[in-house]
Amino acid sequence: MATQHPSTLMRLMTGSARLAAATWPVAGRVFRQRLEIDENRALWVSKTPGYRPRPPLQGAITADLAIIGGGFTGTSTAYYVSRRFPNRRIVLLEAATLANGASGRNGGMMLNWVNGCDDVAPEMTARIYQMTRTGIDDLCALIDRHKLPVDYRRDGTVTIYTDPARAEAAHAEVEAHNALGIPTRFFDAAELKRQLAVEHGCGAVFDPDTGQINGAQLVRSLAPVLAAQGVQIYEGTPVLRVQEGRRIRLTTPQGEVDAGAIVLATNGYTGALGYFRDALFPLHSHVFATAALSAEEQHTLGWRGLAGFADDFDRISYASMTTDGHLVFGGGSNRAYSYRFNNRTAYPGGASSAPRHQTAMETTLRRYFPHSRSLPIAHRWVGTLGITFDRRPLIGVRGADRNVFYAVGYCGHGVTLANLAGEILCDLYAGDDSRWRDLPFIQSGYHRIPPEPFRWIGYQLFTRLTGRSPRV
Repeated sequence: MATQHPSTLMRLMTGSARLAAATWPVAGRVFRQRLEIDENRALWVSKTPGYRPRPPLQGAITADLAIIGGGFTGTSTAYYVSRRFPNRRIVLLEAATLANGASGRNGGMMLNWVNGCDDVAPEMTARIYQMTRTGIDDLCALIDRHKLPVDYRRDGTVTIYTDPARAEAAHAEVEAHNALGIPTRFFDAAELKRQLAVEHGCGAVFDPDTGQINGAQLVRSLAPVLAAQGVQIYEGTPVLRVQEGRRIRLTTPQGEVDAGAIVLATNGYTGALGYFRDALFPLHSHVFATAALSAEEQHTLGWRGLAGFADDFDRISYASMTTDGHLVFGGGSNRAYSYRFNNRTAYPGGASSAPRHQTAMETTLRRYFPHSRSLPIAHRWVGTLGITFDRRPLIGVRGADRNVFYAVGYCGHGVTLANLAGEILCDLYAGDDSRWRDLPFIQSGYHRIPPEPFRWIGYQLFTRLTGRSPRV
């Protein structure tokens, strides 16, 4: 949660983006975005072997609320709305299978904080931290309440600082956060070695309330609970067209939904529906996981018991250890992420077609854990993130009839926030937003991202100019 200050480069990029955004009326028509969905090959879905997708929608139906997207946001919203309004007809439409998108392809880390909020006042810093901590509490309580077969751990994560000056600044910030009631701790280099034996660590910030979770297990095991609460789930049902009005008509390949309101729970895929094309772009994140490591192998590697870690670079390295010993790793270089021209949402060929990306990530992992060279890699995958220009999420309601609800743009920080978004959207739908109203990412504006071809050019320039630059 270190405070960030805009660099000269960022100010230049922002100014250029504003100028390029003026071309949206033309470019938006020339470069039309279409929905692409590839297969999920992540470790997480391999842990749901008995899952059987539900049939697609056939024919015309009506609903009080139609939720588009079957990931964290969609299933969480369906859960809270159906509990609060048990007599309302709620429909969930998933284009592929539940947890096929980012909810089943992430790095598995349950983290506090909301990206893009580093410049808020101290009181708001404390509130945001408390909000996400409560969100993790609620998520764990939901799993326990329904005895869901979900692997998760909550024994803390660290942010590692690889420069002495940045480590010292983080130490001072921890003290300031402690004064606000935020229970983070600073580890010096020696303590970090005892907790997590990484190379090149000058210090770390430990957050005891964070952890790691199998998101695919969460989403898919929640489906029977939703069905018991009256939610109708249709998989293999992409929404092809949205016609707004007092009633909203959704067109699918084999059916239609006439709904009083809808929820956009589509994150990086949202542009294909015609929404937030000037606010979001999909970024492909490359991830891999080792085979299950024994306790001895984890100790030899240098893993001492924490759920995960991230580092202090812009192209953040992150790793987590599952409850059954799989080391999951992503990020670490520009090659760990990909943007495809015109917001393409599927990575062709999956991880197998990106050997340079995977090699770059393995090199970064070896920098922190030299003994990782011999570890067997069992899973490789690519996930689609929803990225905003200022890295703040977008949550709110829009439309002339105020019946289009949305929660998108988690910028790689969505495991906690996307599940919490279900509670937020439920309150917004109920007309009771008092708990959330003044948060900086609720019903807020956004910085426009340039259309193509400026979007692709800008991304290439930015990544080449920043390289492995520090986040703080």
